[in-house]
Amino acid sequence: MRQPESARIHRVTREKSMRRGIEALLALASDEALAGGLGVKQMSEMLGRDKSQISRTLQILAEYGLVDRDPDTLAYRVGWRIWSLAQLAGERRLLEVTRPFLVQLTESLGERAHLSVLQGPRVLTVLSEAPARAIQTVGWVGREVPAYCTSSGRALLLDHTRNALHRLFRGTVFEPLGPNTVVGVDELFERIQAERVRGYATVDEEFEAGLVAVAVPVRGPQGRIIAAVNISAPKFRFGDRLHEGGREVLACVAAVERAVTAAREPESV
Repeated sequence: MRQPESARIHRVTREKSMRRGIEALLALASDEALAGGLGVKQMSEMLGRDKSQISRTLQILAEYGLVDRDPDTLAYRVGWRIWSLAQLAGERRLLEVTRPFLVQLTESLGERAHLSVLQGPRVLTVLSEAPARAIQTVGWVGREVPAYCTSSGRALLLDHTRNALHRLFRGTVFEPLGPNTVVGVDELFERIQAERVRGYATVDEEFEAGLVAVAVPVRGPQGRIIAAVNISAPKFRFGDRLHEGGREVLACVAAVERAVTAAREPESV
């Protein structure tokens, strides 16, 4: 039976409204919003939408506590309710199990450690632990970075075929973020093949000049890659320790995988 025209129009309108809300939330999670939030005009320019549309969308999101508005600057930022929702997202058991192992890893290597997951062609950091150092890489929890030029991204892509990579990165521009960034899917696949053999991925000034990192994929009980653990550090301090770091991260991930499997097993009666 054909759907009435009025119902179809209502459905399309609702979908458009949902898309505007999602776009607004993602914009407020971008690097541009980190300093002090974004105003309606800035978001309108970023998203290519009418200011009145953006304003109405933000007002609705604010009603539900998903965004907050600074009373002085009138800029919007992500609201606290997003944080409370985030605590329920993803694999909470994985976060709980992994944290103590990341703490041990940072103590052992003296560098910041991260747990990340794949989000399309990008990587989202969901957990980060830092050592007591004056000079260290920044924390990335809640932020996304390209998968093609980061160690965590490459570890998460370790099982991808060349064709799968082409599909994943269709439409992605491989920006040269560092002096050694890969230039396209074919070069990315070549590096992944070499990293697959040794079991861990390394990047040397690919995401940023002066930055190195090493990562290992975390596999679930069925063998599927579900996350990645990585260490990132300034090159002057860690550049000649990448393979040492790779071995330590491999040991860390092996312990995480055992703990995840044990946590999933039902308790004996």
